[in-house]
Amino acid sequence: MPRVADHEARRRQVAEAVEQLIADDGYDGVTVARTAATAGISVGLVQHYFATKDDMLLHTFTVLRERVERRTMHDAEQAGQAGARIEHILVPALREMLPLDERRRRERRVLQAFAGRAVENPRLAEALRASNAHLEGVLAQAISNGKLCGEVVAAVNEADEAALLLAHVDGLAQLLYFDPERSAAQTALADHIHRLFPGPCHHPRA
Repeated sequence: MPRVADHEARRRQVAEAVEQLIADDGYDGVTVARTAATAGISVGLVQHYFATKDDMLLHTFTVLRERVERRTMHDAEQAGQAGARIEHILVPALREMLPLDERRRRERRVLQAFAGRAVENPRLAEALRASNAHLEGVLAQAISNGKLCGEVVAAVNEADEAALLLAHVDGLAQLLYFDPERSAAQTALADHIHRLFPGPCHHPRA
């Protein structure tokens, strides 16, 4: 009987193929047959793991968003272990979501394609909403921690500011994707976070 790891490897293999097809040919370039050919497996095997094309696409979106989030959170955790200000943790962590190199431009192209289709695909729209809600929760916790250590003004509503910050990052990512020369976008992100975390941190490690 195949191991669970084998199943996960196959599903990941299919997701990588779908991502490649969207990056190269756009959302409409994805078919089950092309996905199978790109992944180097049979159509029947793709259909064994994904009953419908929508299931396959939804899985690919989830895998991609989780990969980007893991990188973002890894940067934040590394900075946190070094005792950095929360402001200085968030800036490089959120820059990871900007298309600043070829790898992230490719990811952004795929995410843009999914976001466009979410308008007419309720399941994809719900997955996008859930992913955004998760990120907003992480950011809200960071802002709440900032209030505790003195970087953030006590009157700030962390939920509202988290939603605004995520929207700001998403807007900058879209701007940079279509106009990569807008180098001021990185400064705009740092400035936004600095205005949100203006105070001195009273944490003993800061």
